[in-house]
Amino acid sequence: MVNAEDALARLIEGNRRFKSGEVEPIAHNAEARRSELLESQEPFAIILGCSDSRVPVELVFDQHLGDLFVIRVAGNVVAPSQIGSVEFAAAQFGTRLVVVMGHSECGAVKATLQELSQPSGERSPNLRSIVDRVRPAVQPLLETREDHDSCSFVEQAVRANIRASANHLRHGSAILEDLIANDGLLIVGAEYSLKTGHVEFFDGLPTK
Repeated sequence: MVNAEDALARLIEGNRRFKSGEVEPIAHNAEARRSELLESQEPFAIILGCSDSRVPVELVFDQHLGDLFVIRVAGNVVAPSQIGSVEFAAAQFGTRLVVVMGHSECGAVKATLQELSQPSGERSPNLRSIVDRVRPAVQPLLETREDHDSCSFVEQAVRANIRASANHLRHGSAILEDLIANDGLLIVGAEYSLKTGHVEFFDGLPTK
């Protein structure tokens, strides 16, 4: 089992390779790796990320088959199915790092801000369910700031949504709470920059 701190270091190093264009080749060992994974898997990190096509998790962290257990949903929101998926991977595979990764200019966050500012009533119930899960994280920002269209405001909203999702995982599951308290599970928040390719880990990091 890879502990949370070592897993985090692997992700940081993988992102460094991605940004610099020094990604590791996989073609030469893909067949062998597939064979290794036929019977079992041991992903060293669980990533709950956004479905945005510009944020492919394995590429962003330069990882290969079997390395990451990835859950993707618009707005990196947390619903029962996402919590269950994290519980499954943490309990079944012994994975001890969970990363909630949002990204700059998140469409789901922007749509929520727009809906709260100018309610439309035209969204489908399914789309509205995503907006409703982002809403509690960003509504306080709308109530305390006036520059709702600024880049800095959207940035704050994106990070607030990431923090809310990470906190939901930390406190919304008895299984995860027990693993955090007794077995070294770490849940952190991170943001991917569409412009630079950099992933910044900023929430829930271990204290040194």
